[in-house]
Amino acid sequence: MYDFKFADIGEGIHEGKILKWNFKVGDAVKEGDTLVIIETDKVNAEIPSPVSGTLKSIGAKLGETIHVGETLVVIDEENVNEFFGPAKKAVQESEEAGVVGELVVSEEIIASSIEQAPAEKVIERRIIASPVARKLASELNLDIRTIKGTGEAGRIMKEDVYKAFEAKKVPVTGEVPPVAPLPKMVETSAPSQAPIKRVDLSHEVGRREKITTIRKTIVKSMTISKQVIPHTTLMDELDVTDLVNFRQENKALAQSQQIKLTYMPFVIKAVVLALKDFPLFNASFDDVSEEIIYKDYINIGIAVDTPDGLIVPNIKNADRLSIFALAKKVEELQTKAINRQLVLDDLLKGTFSITNFGAFDALWGAPIIKHPELAILGIGKITKKPIVKNGEIVIADILPISLTVDHRVIDGADAGRFSMKFKEYLKNPLNLLMN
Repeated sequence: MYDFKFADIGEGIHEGKILKWNFKVGDAVKEGDTLVIIETDKVNAEIPSPVSGTLKSIGAKLGETIHVGETLVVIDEENVNEFFGPAKKAVQESEEAGVVGELVVSEEIIASSIEQAPAEKVIERRIIASPVARKLASELNLDIRTIKGTGEAGRIMKEDVYKAFEAKKVPVTGEVPPVAPLPKMVETSAPSQAPIKRVDLSHEVGRREKITTIRKTIVKSMTISKQVIPHTTLMDELDVTDLVNFRQENKALAQSQQIKLTYMPFVIKAVVLALKDFPLFNASFDDVSEEIIYKDYINIGIAVDTPDGLIVPNIKNADRLSIFALAKKVEELQTKAINRQLVLDDLLKGTFSITNFGAFDALWGAPIIKHPELAILGIGKITKKPIVKNGEIVIADILPISLTVDHRVIDGADAGRFSMKFKEYLKNPLNLLMN
């Protein structure tokens, strides 16, 4: 029997509601068949079968909630020959599993304490870990069997691996390595921060309302971003009169092809070209290994305001798409986000994000970076303002922008150069079409 558990599918998702079962008990399933669609706070995840066989039992009924680590289905592999021929083996522990896949359980038996117990009285346990944690442990040269898990049923999470890696750096002998005295007048470190004191609101009078699951996810992701990343924001504005006129002239052509032509596709195109000039802005920072990871793909995230909260799906390989193709993608992702039709792939592997303050009649803002990205661009409402052009005062269409960067690896001067290049591209819409 194959006990298939609901695995950690990433993006802070820990539970979901059974939206649709594609099979019932007694049905034959093939490896890769979509067993069930699970509605989470962000996406509707299609869960494939890890093996071929007969469905013996189902862990949660239609409409019920299932949590990570709980049994999703039990599949009988013994009867697989009757339907499909010889069964394929389940994914081996050494293979890299996908984000929507089985909860990796090692069949390896280890002693809980080799030094303190005789070999014949070894206490045995099975190692349960997410695929991400196993891969990370391998990359950090850690023995996964020595790491204590804090997840469901003792499951080892990537956070547990990070903690183990940090603990490994600390001397185990208890001896403190000698440190040479520093010269006088040198500040050795900043004062340690006092623990955050939370205000007790248990006696606060007023109507109370539990926040939604997606709001919990937003709280967690925004907190992590602000705690980990030192943000700095550069604000500027540019004359987009030529862009406004160009869009107006081509709206009819776009409508004839059933395309809603907003300013966002042009902004995305200008960002893509600037990212090619400054690849650091399309990277991420691994603060454990202290390495910058330069991406060989450009996936642009678009912040979408939905009835459930803010969601940031991304356009894959945006550098390969035309203005009209980008317009179609923007509209498609917005519609899917609002209707809760996004799949997990729409949210994963973003490299740079854009948020639109102008949609809410705002000019400026200081956007928060979507960790682990390194930058985010905010665009405000286009307004008409008097400016000096060729020695004369004229009325121009002005677009305000806010560029927030991770100051650990991106300096203010780099942000300024990126902003200048972005403005250069966006001011000339014809050049966007030729790139």
